[in-house]
Amino acid sequence: MADKSKIQRTESTWNVVTGCTKISDGCVNCYITGTPPFRMAGRKFDGPGIGASTGVTLHPDRLEMPLRWKQPRMVFVNSLADLFHEDVPTEYIAQVFAVMALASRHTFQVLTKRHARLRALLNSRHFHLAVLARTLHLQDDNHLPPWNPATRTLTKWPLPNVHVGVSVETQQWADIRIPALLDTLAAVRWISAEPLLGPVQLRSEWVGDGPSLSWAVVGGESGVGARPMDLAWARSLVRQCQLTKTPAFVKQLGSVYAKDLFVGGRSLYAQGDRKGGDWTHWPTDLRVREHPLTDG
Repeated sequence: MADKSKIQRTESTWNVVTGCTKISDGCVNCYITGTPPFRMAGRKFDGPGIGASTGVTLHPDRLEMPLRWKQPRMVFVNSLADLFHEDVPTEYIAQVFAVMALASRHTFQVLTKRHARLRALLNSRHFHLAVLARTLHLQDDNHLPPWNPATRTLTKWPLPNVHVGVSVETQQWADIRIPALLDTLAAVRWISAEPLLGPVQLRSEWVGDGPSLSWAVVGGESGVGARPMDLAWARSLVRQCQLTKTPAFVKQLGSVYAKDLFVGGRSLYAQGDRKGGDWTHWPTDLRVREHPLTDG
């Protein structure tokens, strides 16, 4: 559990679930599931392929932590898990949303590869009512006044302080996950193109009128066995965002192809920064770190 985070696009992490299962290309070298003999909270990882898992653990003792954080902040929900994993009960997800409703001073980033469950729950009136019921219980448990902004917020579902995103590592997954995201009730919809494993073309209907993307995070893969990112893929995605006035955030370059390793005779990386997170060594056109525009 981290009150502060080293993840460039956020300020804090809130891990109310840990553990996950690999389901697509972007998961292969995931730092959550890792590679053998990776261990997490005493559980041995069961293999390197798609479908391998650390097992999922709920941490209800951490649920109310954001209520105790006084200063408003950007919070990444589950940097060590996927909230919409099939092993996370719907009631537990409703509790997470109830806390986010009550902690309305914070902005929460929710990221998933389980686009179908995301859409099914957030579009469900039953789920909305479950969140409302759990919010009222939390309100009583924490001795909050009977009327507060959270109750009003819930009547304006989706929650305005919850930014919902999907992972988009290739064009294949962009074509599958982004339409599902745009069909999901959310105040802010965003994509995480990290690790970016190939070129991604943003289709006009994803960035035009009506429900559209509000933010795109771009990043390469780092760590042992990292697959290189062609800087041309990142440049293309950033340029598409600029042309459509979609805020973009280049998080890290990670591993890159040898042809891109040196710019102007110097390495892209500062000594010891193998994730490529220090943008002072990047090409100028990739030094882009914008945040989504919101009504608030």
